[in-house]
Parts: sequence; structure tokens; C-alpha cells
Amino acid sequence: MVQLFDDERLDYLLIEDDLQIIQSPTVFSFSLDAVLLAHFTFVPVKKGQLLDLCSGNGVVPLLLSRRSRAHITGVEIQKRLYDMATRSLQLNNLHDQITMIHGDLTNMHAELGHSKFDVVTCNPPYFKTPATTEHNKNDHLTIARHEVYCTLEDVVKACKLHVRPGGKVSMVHRPGRLVDILTLFRKYKLEPKRMRLVYPKKGRDANTLLVEGVRDGKTDLTILPPLYIYNDDNSYTAEAEEIIYGKK
Repeated sequence: MVQLFDDERLDYLLIEDDLQIIQSPTVFSFSLDAVLLAHFTFVPVKKGQLLDLCSGNGVVPLLLSRRSRAHITGVEIQKRLYDMATRSLQLNNLHDQITMIHGDLTNMHAELGHSKFDVVTCNPPYFKTPATTEHNKNDHLTIARHEVYCTLEDVVKACKLHVRPGGKVSMVHRPGRLVDILTLFRKYKLEPKRMRLVYPKKGRDANTLLVEGVRDGKTDLTILPPLYIYNDDNSYTAEAEEIIYGKK
């Protein structure tokens, strides 16, 4: 049994599954965005190399391990979150399939190499760096949500550096950054191939963007049907329930 610290707790990731993750309300708890990214991402079933940048407490690698037997590497810059992720791997006996690295995605070339991974995923900080006076009093949350240690361009550049030619890059972000993301994907030779907008419910504005690019791919973007999370009565839609709980 792994040790928990301070206000850490154990949560189950999927219904009818024994996969657990260490979380903390004051340090880091994963959001629906990570679950949507893990579901949206293409993964090889049997073999390959997957890379998750901005891994947080390791939620995306853990979820992807249920869809693929490929080796997964996660990179997280915050030591406390890296430690939480590492203990979650031990808890689930996944240390042979998943490797967590404590490091900065802007400076991982020596450790990760160039053009090595079949798939790269990322749930990056969404918001541009605020003024110091606007920072969250909790440094962990500020770093996770704002571009303090990396910009959107840093993230896209790192994805391009580590994905192999023909490999896929998947990202979850905010719709307001769509033009920035597509511009940077093209700049770094990641051709946008699939995109999906997520809506809280019908009649509301989209609040989440899922996008996939292929390194050195040909021009051809598919816009997938919209994903609605809630019905009018605030219950989950059938599709959202299947994604979130891992069953219909």
C-alpha cells in the first residue's frame, strides 16, 4: 500500500475497474478534460511508444494503459505532482508499462530523444501568464492552469520534436485558442487531421476543444460531431456517460 500525504485521497478512475489514482484538492485533481483527451486519442493496441506531456498526477497515462499495451512515458514539471503520479503507478502495478519523468518539456531532448514516439498527448496550461498580482495563491494550481513554465508554442514545439514522422499529436484546450493552435500546428509541420468541440449541453457555447495533428501529414481536416456532456435535466448524455465511466 502506498503512503498518502496531507489531504491526498484515492479515487477510482472508471466504474467496474480497480484502477485508482492519488489526488489532492489543494495540489491537483484531474478534470473531465483529461478523460476526454484520453478517450479522443488514437493509441496502438499492442506495441509502440506513447508520450504524455504536462502529465499532472498521471491521469492520462493511467487511462491510456487501459486501451493499449504500448509503453507510456509521462513528463511533469512539478515535483509534488510527479511524486503523486509515481505512487499511483506503484499502487496500480503499472511501473513496467508507464514511466514518469520529472522534467521540463522545453528541455527533454537529451532524455527523450528526437522523433521517437508514435503518439504524443498533452493537456497543457490553458491561460496566458497572468500578472503576478493575479496568480492563484496556490502555486500548484497557477502552474497547472497558466503558461508560467511553458507557452502554447513551447508545447507544440515539444510535441513536434518528440513525435515520429507520421505520428499523431492529440491536445485538449479551450476553443478560444483554436486559431493559435492550428497556426502553431502548421508552423511545426503537425497537420491538423481531426477536431471535436465539446459543449456543456445543447444551446450552450463550446467550452472544450479536442484536436489531433499528424507530423508531416497531408492536408485533410475532419470535423467530428459535437459532444454534449449534459442533457437538459443535467444528467449525463449517453455518450458522455460511456466516456466518463467506461461503460454504456
